[in-house]
Amino acid sequence: MFDTSNLIKASWGVGMDFWRPPPARAGEATARRPTPYVVPIRSLGANHRDRIAQHLFALEDRDRYLRFGYMAQDAQIQRYVDGLDFERDDIFGIYNRKLELIAMAHLAYAKDHGYESCAEFGVSVSPSARGKGYGARLFDRAAMHAANDGVDLLFIHALSENVAMLKIATNAGATVERDGTESEAYLHLPKPTLDSRVTEMVEEHVAQTDYRIKVQAKQFWSFLGDLQQVRRDAIDAQGRTPR
Repeated sequence: MFDTSNLIKASWGVGMDFWRPPPARAGEATARRPTPYVVPIRSLGANHRDRIAQHLFALEDRDRYLRFGYMAQDAQIQRYVDGLDFERDDIFGIYNRKLELIAMAHLAYAKDHGYESCAEFGVSVSPSARGKGYGARLFDRAAMHAANDGVDLLFIHALSENVAMLKIATNAGATVERDGTESEAYLHLPKPTLDSRVTEMVEEHVAQTDYRIKVQAKQFWSFLGDLQQVRRDAIDAQGRTPR
């Protein structure tokens, strides 16, 4: 069986200098301490659209308000999901062992010509998955990918009351400008390096492998459940047979 342990270690053994050294200019990415555990984060394609919708539908009213800037109803969320451009933008997600999408990030690239070096970051985390640093991990993943893709400025538009989102931005070294109920944060990304490119490639491979394992595990447990049901039906039928 393919052993991913070395790849998992490698994903944190290379690219550690992506956020170092501390930049001289304000609003530029600052040094980050490596997270001591691995969270597989994979890129999502159009075939994940239904799971993205399920994840967003499950958000509570306040979470929808903070994520979209208004109290998004199901129909509005569905339009957002239907409008996701997987060719232009990048979507990242974290799945649990039940193959439930528990956190996702949207890295949106500018549509207008002349802003190719800019992107916007948005994130949502399921209530059951809070407090584990998934939002920050998704930010790190998206920021690394954006830098490797030639993006220089990463923007975060959030409500001023969205403390968690603004904390992620400020911890990364972003400059935050508040204007009443809304805030804008921008972060100068470091230039890509060989280590940052290798790190992203390895992390994506680890995440894809992790996802396949979870799919196989879910299918196997479903198969066992079917077998147990067949056994129970056979026992029940045998008990009803006249002797």
